Amino acid sequence: MQKIFRHIHPYEPFIDNSTEKLIVGTLPPPRFTTGDLKEGDVNFCYGSRDGQLWPILNKIFDLNLKFETTSKAIDQRKIFLKDRKIGICDIVASAEREKIDASDLGMQNIALRNVLGYLEEYQKIHTLLFTGGNSKNGPEYFFRKHLKESAVALKLISNQVPRIHEFVHPSTNKLIRTVSLTAPSGAANRAVGSLDLYKKMKSENPKFNTIDFRVLQYKKYF
Repeated sequence: MQKIFRHIHPYEPFIDNSTEKLIVGTLPPPRFTTGDLKEGDVNFCYGSRDGQLWPILNKIFDLNLKFETTSKAIDQRKIFLKDRKIGICDIVASAEREKIDASDLGMQNIALRNVLGYLEEYQKIHTLLFTGGNSKNGPEYFFRKHLKESAVALKLISNQVPRIHEFVHPSTNKLIRTVSLTAPSGAANRAVGSLDLYKKMKSENPKFNTIDFRVLQYKKYF
């Protein structure tokens, strides 16, 4: 009988009373739960050496970030987030996996965090930045599920990538916007490569790549 891996989110939400924007993803790779980090990983949210969120933000804001398993690298990221009034609250608290990998589709028996509860507690938050869209087991997909439990729906504002929605918080009546960014992962590169806008920009500048594309996209929302 195959052993099931219990994939528990290793980090508490990074939020305080000044937070205005909240990054919402799913789970970091399993090695962050077990503590078996690779060289170049940062022991913090989105710290995988294979992930692209921090390289993207590093380019946008010229942060001179360290990409290493040190407390200095963690502190740099925390200082940046606090300065920009950005928090991180991935929506998945835990999941089970038959295969130990970082695939969203591989998650089973998923427990979600109460993101609406955090939005009620930290009422300066006006924007959720999803690190992925509405494909199965993506952050927007789970958030829709979460809203459904409170009979709340997302209202479409823009159907262009990144798609934008709004909803009214059921307890505070505050209008909150969601932005479904192109996922900052290598797995999403194929999807980026198929976008007409990306193809057009690539034809105009052969050196243009999928990270450059995300830099242009993320810059508007961070």
